[in-house]
Amino acid sequence: MTTTSFDVVVIGAGAAGLFCAGQAGQRGLRVLLIDHAAKVAEKIRISGGGRCNFTNAGATPAQFISQNPHFCRSALARYGAQDFIELVQRHRIAFHEKHKGQLFCDRSAQDIIDLLLRECETGGVERWQPCAVQGLQQQPESALPWQLDTARGRVETHAVVLATGGLSIPKIGATDLAWRVAQQFGLCTIAPRPGLVPLTFDAASWQPFSALSGVALPVEIGTDAPVGKRKQRMAFSEDLLFTHRGLSGPAILQISSYWQDGEPLHINLIPDQHSKLPDAPQRPALLQQLQQAKARASRKLLVNEIGNYLPSRLVEHWITQHPACQRPIVDVPDKALQQFCESLQRWQIVPNGSEGYLKAEVTLGGIDTRDVSSQTMETRVPGLYVIGEAVDVTGWLGGYNFQWAWASGHACAEALAESLLT
Repeated sequence: MTTTSFDVVVIGAGAAGLFCAGQAGQRGLRVLLIDHAAKVAEKIRISGGGRCNFTNAGATPAQFISQNPHFCRSALARYGAQDFIELVQRHRIAFHEKHKGQLFCDRSAQDIIDLLLRECETGGVERWQPCAVQGLQQQPESALPWQLDTARGRVETHAVVLATGGLSIPKIGATDLAWRVAQQFGLCTIAPRPGLVPLTFDAASWQPFSALSGVALPVEIGTDAPVGKRKQRMAFSEDLLFTHRGLSGPAILQISSYWQDGEPLHINLIPDQHSKLPDAPQRPALLQQLQQAKARASRKLLVNEIGNYLPSRLVEHWITQHPACQRPIVDVPDKALQQFCESLQRWQIVPNGSEGYLKAEVTLGGIDTRDVSSQTMETRVPGLYVIGEAVDVTGWLGGYNFQWAWASGHACAEALAESLLT
């Protein structure tokens, strides 16, 4: 069997792996990039509706979930959103801001893939794809302390970088390699679970709402998430979509990363100036508007009076649960108006699960940050590094996970160059 040697082997040609390999190569290291999939960076290709939400202009550590929420600070501080934006501009890729700092390619996600491949080419990175890693072991007495058995032969190297991602979207090649390697070398892991995923509902409990399929509106959505030994309310102001099977849209994807089995979702269908979120719509409270209409002795039906607040189909459905409101506003008792508004502002519903890794955009959990250096991304096993989604760091919806891929990959490449070239 022939044996090839490199300074660094990066396993996984996704966002983090491609970027890290290119950065390490451009710093003077001989880099091999391996991926078992036939196509490069499929997750980038399908992201953002095919246009790749490649970062978020407002990315800070506050938008990331981890058992150690401070872990991501170092890498994000040293390679922020503006750094990647400048790289995109140098490659003359046109882009636009869509919503809340989310940046998308004007043309196609392929532009970001091409950028990463050009960066690898500039760094002289060798890429084996498709190529399965069949074994990984240490050889501490050797000048090259890591050995990989691959479908293309044996490789020896100074350092190995795990950029293998999580379990999400298995049809494009997701694997549990990071967890298997962690187990092999005694690294701690945080149990994985789907994140940024549609939530599901019991068919019987959802049946009354199934007629609302297709209705979309901005809401405030929250849940009680565990933080250490206590619970903390997490909430987002995003768009919600009713479907024939349940709820979807950005609001559900965002809250899904915090939702725990058995916990209710708290949904405010009419967020107003009383909302706790700074980006919620600012307008007169619905109850105030209805009380003013009643004071004017309006003969309008309630469903017509609040047409500027909610989709008519939603109001028509909701009012079936409030018989006292099915009359002209002037005839509706004050208490009934208050109860109707509170039911819209304080709707609670309990999901029975999620659509799992098949539909999840990310995987929560990963290699425990307690076993990883936040400065270098090296694990406590010398010469073994881990970046991107394989680490227990998960971003919100909106380009944050790509920014973590760039930041962690950059931190790792810098550390590799400093370690191996000095």
